[in-house]
Amino acid sequence: MNDVITIVVGSTNPVKVNAAKAVIATLHPDRSIEVQAVKAPSGVADQPMTDSETKLGAINRVQWCREHYQADYYLSMEGGVDLFEQGPATFAYVTIATAEQLCVGRTAHLPLPQQVFDKLGEQELGDLMDALFNTVNVKQAGGAIGLLTEGHASRESIYTSALILASAPLRFSELY
Repeated sequence: MNDVITIVVGSTNPVKVNAAKAVIATLHPDRSIEVQAVKAPSGVADQPMTDSETKLGAINRVQWCREHYQADYYLSMEGGVDLFEQGPATFAYVTIATAEQLCVGRTAHLPLPQQVFDKLGEQELGDLMDALFNTVNVKQAGGAIGLLTEGHASRESIYTSALILASAPLRFSELY
């Protein structure tokens, strides 16, 4: 058995890379993990504005990784926004794949202030949150989630949770 697990993450954002590595460590706690972070195209807008566009972006990124790299696992995360019955919110779709299997999950959604949602399209969410909270590059830190929960949750924690849930079919392949 090879002692190294190889993963390709469809992003170079350290928040996404750290979440991916943490989840693979839960699948293989006794093995070392070699991570390759790549700029995988999403095929959707930089700021996805619907649930379906966000999901498509995550799937496109992981499929691109599968087509261009060889690894044990491929992971991607795509953040987006949408206007729901309860109001505007941000969320992400996550994917974790092997050569044979694709698992898709979704984070919980975080309500967004209407004033922020109304400006999306002009700017990405991270840029709007930086302006509102006087931060710099929050999307590579706690994100809107960290700011709006006063640090009780972060982009990384939400991605990690969603990826762990999405990995259930990999953990119990005989059941799926």
